[in-house]
Amino acid sequence: MQFTNFDQFCLYMESFANLERKTGDYSPREYRLDRMGKLLTHLGNPERSFKSIHIAGSKGKGSTAIFIAKGLSALGYKTGLYASPHLVDYRERFTLSGTFFSEEALVKSGNSLVEKLEGFSFSDEWGVSEPTAFELYTAYAYLLFKENKCSWAVIETGLGGRLDATNTLTPEASVITPIELEHTAILGNTLSLIAYEKGKIIKEGRPVFVSHQDYRVRDVLEEEAFQKKSRLYPLEASVEALTSRTTEEGEKVKISWRNGEETNLLLKMRGAAQGENSALALLLLKTLNLYRPGVSEEAIMGASLPGRMERLSANPPLIIDGAHTEASLRHLLTSFRQLYGNEGNTLIFGAIEGKDHIHMAHLLLPLFENIIVSRPGTFKASNPEKLFSLLQEEAKKLKVKPNFYLALEANDALELALSLVAKGGAILTTGSFYLCGDITLAFRERGKHESKLA
Repeated sequence: MQFTNFDQFCLYMESFANLERKTGDYSPREYRLDRMGKLLTHLGNPERSFKSIHIAGSKGKGSTAIFIAKGLSALGYKTGLYASPHLVDYRERFTLSGTFFSEEALVKSGNSLVEKLEGFSFSDEWGVSEPTAFELYTAYAYLLFKENKCSWAVIETGLGGRLDATNTLTPEASVITPIELEHTAILGNTLSLIAYEKGKIIKEGRPVFVSHQDYRVRDVLEEEAFQKKSRLYPLEASVEALTSRTTEEGEKVKISWRNGEETNLLLKMRGAAQGENSALALLLLKTLNLYRPGVSEEAIMGASLPGRMERLSANPPLIIDGAHTEASLRHLLTSFRQLYGNEGNTLIFGAIEGKDHIHMAHLLLPLFENIIVSRPGTFKASNPEKLFSLLQEEAKKLKVKPNFYLALEANDALELALSLVAKGGAILTTGSFYLCGDITLAFRERGKHESKLA
């Protein structure tokens, strides 16, 4: 089999069994490292061809990853970045510090992977099984980075950490961004259990950099680092004070380091959480001697990712942000209100099952005049009708009276939002990266249609 374009390769990859699309049976046998380990051995262990930084957490992984990758690139290192999920294009998952690889390079590595997969098989006491799509995409990322001679790679976990396919690396350092209750059916229903799963990316004798965490998370990570003889660098030990303010120009961040130094940044990526993410990236770069004054800051300030408080249009302002946890949503709304206030705004909201819908609802309901519930894609299970009813019930408890609408399809939700938003108001789409991706595609199609009419 030979591919002539990257889309053909993606279709082939999606033909493999994917956990997220099954009937909800998250059997422990599916989450394993032995199959991934054997696959990488079969491929010649491409993950050993570059140095790596490994990142886990509930939120902020992508932003911290791009900040670190940009910092490495600014020093002249060819740096691969493996991230998930993508917003609208699979190419977003495999980049050179946020820049797409050439089509030729993507296709070449796709053909290389398929060729090397010939003869691969895996069986255990449960029988013969194929790699999952995520395992294959991870292996593909490693191959792509090796074949394009990357000297560094920044690798995000997909889910959890302990049994994540990416946990086959021996990185130069691990990074753990804020941990919250998420994927409780798989990772556990307490912060301590989730921290245990994510903390397992800490490797023997390798440093770990940790953002501000709940004390229950911090205790677990400190114990894991102690057991692995890994030096732990908590952000609060190096940062005395941090302020972040969202403006039209970008995110204005001031970091006061405990050694008396001060860093002022104007980040291209807006959002209150980006201050801490950028500080964590700088702490890692400085500690690992991968920092150059002025150069590193400039690289971080220019970093951007789709779906992080991204503005698709200015009139009316149409903002998309993949916030899908209570804390990330709280940060987003702080920044959104700084720019657009509390009145006349419209929300497009969708969230997959298993998320903390009630606490998210309590943050959102008082702030929007119109609330449109939409389907967050079809990749993961969701129940928009149930979410719609829950929002109405919680609104009664809070004694707020926004206008509620149900529009399952993204293009319908977008058109409805544009018709409802008040003059001077803004539209926010949040709750799911999948929903943000669908709204982005709907907005682009709308633009193409309007161009034809003009």
